Amino acid sequence: MNQAGKPPMPTPPHDPTPIPEPGPDLPPQPSPGPLPLITPELAPAAQRALAEAAERRAKARTVERPRELGGRDGPEPVRYGDWEKKGIAVDF
Repeated sequence: MNQAGKPPMPTPPHDPTPIPEPGPDLPPQPSPGPLPLITPELAPAAQRALAEAAERRAKARTVERPRELGGRDGPEPVRYGDWEKKGIAVDF
């Protein structure tokens, strides 16, 4: 017990691993410069495929979806976790 009446603080365990000796000084190495930007040329078939994909994506954004008849108003319940209407739980 110490003067305050508390048990003494434990000492940390001794680390038996020896500290390695520093090796010979090595000459400074040059730092690597920035990597060159490589822009590979695409084959004509790949360019056509990318253009077709962009066209499909643009067309998919503009597709008019039909309105749901008799469906629920407001946000989609599946996306927002609101699965009840007028106190009645709705199961899909």
